[in-house]
Amino acid sequence: MTKNIVIGVGNLLFCDDGIGVIALHYLRKNYGFTPELELLDGGTLGFNLAEYFLEYDNVFIIDTIFASDEVGTIYKIPSDELLSSCRYKNTAHEVEVVQMLEACELHGKRANVTVFGIIPQDINSVKIGLSEILHTKVEMLIQAVIQEIEALDVKVIRKADVSLEEVIKTLKL
Repeated sequence: MTKNIVIGVGNLLFCDDGIGVIALHYLRKNYGFTPELELLDGGTLGFNLAEYFLEYDNVFIIDTIFASDEVGTIYKIPSDELLSSCRYKNTAHEVEVVQMLEACELHGKRANVTVFGIIPQDINSVKIGLSEILHTKVEMLIQAVIQEIEALDVKVIRKADVSLEEVIKTLKL
């Protein structure tokens, strides 16, 4: 049986930088998975996430990404593309993911890692929440991740209808 995990990363305290964590909690509150799928709030763990790249077969990371495109644009980037392209090595998050992939290759085993990245509008304001544009894009980001999860023959079941606002409120407590 394959081991699959979704990891939401980012810093909740800096507005859009927290989208990975917010999206992860949205998934956790609203969806169930059969067979079970691990959901991890990776926050700002950085290199401490490397163990998951070794232990799991498929790792999906939700994060911000920087590219010369419109705010709110969603990217799906497989690990092979991350390793072969320097265009995704612009921020600390992206550099860490690439370095973790390279380190795992030294061990001779690495998960199939896919980054679901979205271009942020505001990662400087100290605020738990999202800019208006990213707020409107969360559902599209979630659906992109769900589509990839379903491609692994994991059944995704909508179990609740907790709003994005409610999810963010619970993260502020």
